[in-house]
Amino acid sequence: MSDKVKVIAGLLIVFIILSTPFWFKGKKVDHTPVIAPEAKKAGECVLSKEYMKREHMQILDVWRDTVVREGKRVFTNDKGKSYEMSLSNSCLKCHTNKKEFCDKCHNYASVRPYCWDCHIEEPNEKESK
Repeated sequence: MSDKVKVIAGLLIVFIILSTPFWFKGKKVDHTPVIAPEAKKAGECVLSKEYMKREHMQILDVWRDTVVREGKRVFTNDKGKSYEMSLSNSCLKCHTNKKEFCDKCHNYASVRPYCWDCHIEEPNEKESK
């Protein structure tokens, strides 16, 4: 009889472990970034919204290399509008809340970008040393 209890308990534990993903399947996690009022007011980003969602890290890498290696600081998009190639002085002027804009998606995707190794999170705050 004691073996019967152990077998049933074991089967119950295995069932619970294997069915756990189905319990949490219906729960949605909101990873949509919060768009700052400044970004809404601007009405457009450097490039299209869809493109920026997909390629923003590649754009930032190209900007970094262009500024550091070639000394060029101005990006002109396909509409002819010019922007300073700067995370702090261009991107963060519209996307002001790093926690709600950047971190929300990066945490969802388990991505740890190295941007913040050099750039301060709030461009208007001064580093205190």
